[in-house]
Amino acid sequence: MSPKTLGTISIIAALLVLFSAMLNPIVSVSVAIIALIGLGAYQLLGKEGKPFDIPVSKQTEEKEHNKEAILGLMESGNQPLTNEHIRQMLGISEATATRYLDEMEQDGKVKQVGKTGAHVFYEKM
Repeated sequence: MSPKTLGTISIIAALLVLFSAMLNPIVSVSVAIIALIGLGAYQLLGKEGKPFDIPVSKQTEEKEHNKEAILGLMESGNQPLTNEHIRQMLGISEATATRYLDEMEQDGKVKQVGKTGAHVFYEKM
């Protein structure tokens, strides 16, 4: 909600409280409480009734992008992908490639074939 819209709604709510105060102070307090709760809920939940998105760091976005790229490489290639292939194609360190692949394996997105060494490769699940 833009600040202008929020200001307009606040003014309307204030006018409602003033006019209701002329009728009955209890009604005025009730209208004020309802208006404040309504505006607060709208600001907290947003227009769609869900909490606002929490900002995602650039590093997290890059990580998710790289994981999606790994899955894309697995779909498009005929050969199994090794840590070295992924490291070279994405321009990331060996440790980062290993971490991404470990996380993707824990999420059930890829499967490691082999135990250790240069002959380990990964397949899409």
